[in-house]
Amino acid sequence: MRPSLSPPDRPAPPRPVDGDPVATLLTGSTGYIGSYVSDRLLEAGERLNVLVRAPNRQQAAERLWQAWQLHFPDFDQFAERLRSQVEIFPGDVTQPRFGLDEADYGQLVATTDSLIHVAATLNRRSERSCMNVNLRGTLEVIQLARRARDLHGLRRFSHVSTVAVAGHRAHELVTEDESIDWQRRDYDPYARTKKFSEHMVRQMLDDIPITIFRPSIVLGDSRRPETTQFDMVRAFAFLASLPVLPFRSGDRTDIVSVDYVADAIATLHRREPAAHQIYHLSSGASSETYSQITAALARAAGRPAPFFLPGLERPFAGVVNFAAGLGRNPVGRGASLLKVFFPYLVWDTVFDNSRVVAELGRPPAPFSSYCYGLLRFSRQNRFRYPYREWPREAGVLVQ
Repeated sequence: MRPSLSPPDRPAPPRPVDGDPVATLLTGSTGYIGSYVSDRLLEAGERLNVLVRAPNRQQAAERLWQAWQLHFPDFDQFAERLRSQVEIFPGDVTQPRFGLDEADYGQLVATTDSLIHVAATLNRRSERSCMNVNLRGTLEVIQLARRARDLHGLRRFSHVSTVAVAGHRAHELVTEDESIDWQRRDYDPYARTKKFSEHMVRQMLDDIPITIFRPSIVLGDSRRPETTQFDMVRAFAFLASLPVLPFRSGDRTDIVSVDYVADAIATLHRREPAAHQIYHLSSGASSETYSQITAALARAAGRPAPFFLPGLERPFAGVVNFAAGLGRNPVGRGASLLKVFFPYLVWDTVFDNSRVVAELGRPPAPFSSYCYGLLRFSRQNRFRYPYREWPREAGVLVQ
């Protein structure tokens, strides 16, 4: 694939004669949430166009196998899905026209009838990375959506954002329509760029049906302990190992399982029409307190629950900052991750989820019901997923 050198505002190439707008374009398909959304859509019989950062289709397919194997008991089932329902486009959301050549970009525009934009960087410490992926990447996705709209119409554009767009909060229950306050300070570059991405989507796609999804802290699968997401689990495990916690025991933390988030995105994206434009994918008013979560962990592990000393919050933050500089040992890694997430752990703010609960007909599972299995799996596997290699006998699956 040669990157296109044409300017991003050049009109889309003519529609290929064999192109029909029948697929959902999914960005971020190799990410944690994206892999679950992919699984839900494929199970529903959807055809997918997936944009995968790779130099060619075969290497993109190999990346998909690593990301999606959590959802497939064997390689043959994965290969059949790939052959029958998935079209791979090796590209990069940060490049003009995703770095695709004219023929592939034209095919992508021509065959996309709806779009789910999940791709984002979660590097909360890098302004440059967040600007490049979350802003420039979203702009490229919007450009493709506009070209598909102009060519044959676009059924829906779904954008996966975050509750962090709400900025600095404390002791609140925030509704979807009250989240954006441009006068509030943002916690980090991630929250800031996701807020601006939402703004771009609304301003530039105002004549297309739009759905914006804002997940809260996405942690684990409520149905099984296996996970491929370990950054947040490491921070959680670091806290779970402490006999004393610097939090108020009655503070709530809004944690939601990835299976609930993916089910909401896939279901509401396919629903015509969606009842609302914005949904919090969260635990909302049912979010559990630290006391409830730690008590569940203690019972499962057969040990005493920790003590809560909120007066230690400031000195604890200082210790975390110091430990984060200790290098790549387990303590240093856990502290480094905790340093990033710590502001979100002490804000005692949850996000109203009544809209999505009404739409799906059920609330998310409480974190306390599955947190111990998640923690045990992660520790037993040393915070690594036991990936299966691409079978040698499978050879080259896609050209």
